[in-house]
Amino acid sequence: MTLRTFKERVIQTGSFELIGIAFVSPLYAYFTGASMVHGFAMIAMLSVVIMIWCPIFNTIFDLIERDKTARLACKRPQSVRVLHATLHEVTAVMITCPLLMVVGGHSLGSALALNVGLTLTYTVYTFLFHIAYDRVRPIQPCPNKDEADQSEYLADEAAAA
Repeated sequence: MTLRTFKERVIQTGSFELIGIAFVSPLYAYFTGASMVHGFAMIAMLSVVIMIWCPIFNTIFDLIERDKTARLACKRPQSVRVLHATLHEVTAVMITCPLLMVVGGHSLGSALALNVGLTLTYTVYTFLFHIAYDRVRPIQPCPNKDEADQSEYLADEAAAA
């Protein structure tokens, strides 16, 4: 098996977002002058949006990487980890900037500035999180499985989840 199962993606994404909310909400509240409740609500809303996007992005990235290199994601070199984290955050900015403007009431300039801060924070966090996650929960290759069997295995895992 060269990709994480659907169940593993849910665990990965949930862990990433919960830790991120706990870390970033107070920072958002502090830098915007918002209450902790507003800070938590805003970051939680952005988190839900990103939780939907994150497994889609990670799966696409892993598929492209596997097809180009035949490498497991947990064996990813540091340079590719930097690319992964950066692309994740660039796409997140494209999704969240309009939400910061409409829901958060920020101007375009303010939303972009907040996104720069969130992006820098989350880029470092994403990089460190995925290193730790791959060490704590590495992908275990399936012995004696060809690609067709692996696709069937993935479908079975998704149905079981």
